[in-house]
Amino acid sequence: MGMQVGGHGGSDPGADLNSEINVTPFVDVMLVLLVIFMVTAPMLTTGVDIDLPQTEAAVVEDTQGKLVLSINDKEQIFLGSAQVKWADLEVKLLANQRVQTEKTLWIEADKNLPYKLVVTAMAQAKSAGVTKVMMLTDPSAVMKLDELDAKAGSADQAPASPEK
Repeated sequence: MGMQVGGHGGSDPGADLNSEINVTPFVDVMLVLLVIFMVTAPMLTTGVDIDLPQTEAAVVEDTQGKLVLSINDKEQIFLGSAQVKWADLEVKLLANQRVQTEKTLWIEADKNLPYKLVVTAMAQAKSAGVTKVMMLTDPSAVMKLDELDAKAGSADQAPASPEK
């Protein structure tokens, strides 16, 4: 007379299987991912206060002429030589046959403008179907590399602390 401990005592081999999901590995993976995101998230949101860089640009020759979107220091916007209201910019770009065929727009903006104005113009151009935005620069306004190194060097040097 044998006695069976545990189990159902039947001849069914699957009767001892546990059909519940083991969530421990899942929780372990989620905790590791949480730690990774907690460590990397602050690194992604930090920034450095800088002025926009200036660089030397070769003069681009264009025999057909460029379609230029200009923004002056009074925040007025011009498409070619015609002044356009900011609210009408997207509509004018959509109606412009050259923009719709070439999908290219050249932008020139005063260097003292807030960056958000230039980005707003670029966003409206993108909404109008422009896929290639080219920025125009003034090569005569470019700072010399020696001046840039001198500025960067003076910013890197910490002020001397007085000795007691």
